[in-house]
Parts: sequence; C-alpha cells; structure tokens
Amino acid sequence: MPATEQKAEALKKFTPYEAAPGEEYMNEKQLEHFRQILLSWKQELMEEVDRTVRHLQEEANNYADPADRATQEEGFSLELRTRDRERKLLKKINETIEKIDEEEYGYCEACGVEIGIRRLEARPTATLCVDCKTLDELKEKQLGG
Repeated sequence: MPATEQKAEALKKFTPYEAAPGEEYMNEKQLEHFRQILLSWKQELMEEVDRTVRHLQEEANNYADPADRATQEEGFSLELRTRDRERKLLKKINETIEKIDEEEYGYCEACGVEIGIRRLEARPTATLCVDCKTLDELKEKQLGG
C-alpha cells in the first residue's frame, strides 16, 4: 500500500480535535493528539515494511524465462522504491515526534505563526503554514524545480 494510502488509513482512525473555547494552542492535550496520530501512522508504515520483507523473501523465484525474471525484478524494484519513500517519511515522522517532545510543534519554521490544527491533521508532518508553503512552491516553480 503506497504511503499516501497508508496516511489516509491512519487518518481515518482518528477523531478530529475539538478545541475548547479559549484553549491555548498546542497545549498538552493537542500535542498528545498529534503524537498519537504520528505513532499510529509510524506503526502502519513499520508493518508495511515487514510485509514487504516477507513478500520479497517468499516470492523470490529464479525464473528461467528472462521476461518472467524481468517482470519480477521490476515489481521488486517498484516495491523497494516505495519502501525508500516510506523510509524517508518515517524519518520525517520521527523528527516531528521530537518536535512534539520539545514542544516546538505546530509553528511555521519560516515565519513562526501557528500552522493550525486542521492543517496539521491533514498533514501531521507539516513544518510551514499555508502561506509560507505556497510561497515556497511558487519559488520552486519559478526556479524550474
């Protein structure tokens, strides 16, 4: 299952956070809410890694036909590329959990404003507010990235 589908699965399992009137942004309750989302997502990714390892071990055949062997190798290659993207995502999840532990989570790294609960629920590893992310993407487009 690709990382985006896993994220969707992990996010289906949580209840959106409802802040009480006047509740302080990124208080202990909110930080714990996001820690649980990230830990759940991380667990799902780790389980997918285990499934991939088992699949590669179980399905590894030495086909005599070069076309069959090439098809299998292409499938394995695609799976490994997906796992590599997920490995990078796991690193980002771990970094985000560290930010929660240090109580630095939820604020834009560029301008320092609140990222917002709903944006973080949609993308728990977000480090930029919507405005800074938009500017970042515009700069990337202009530079031909």
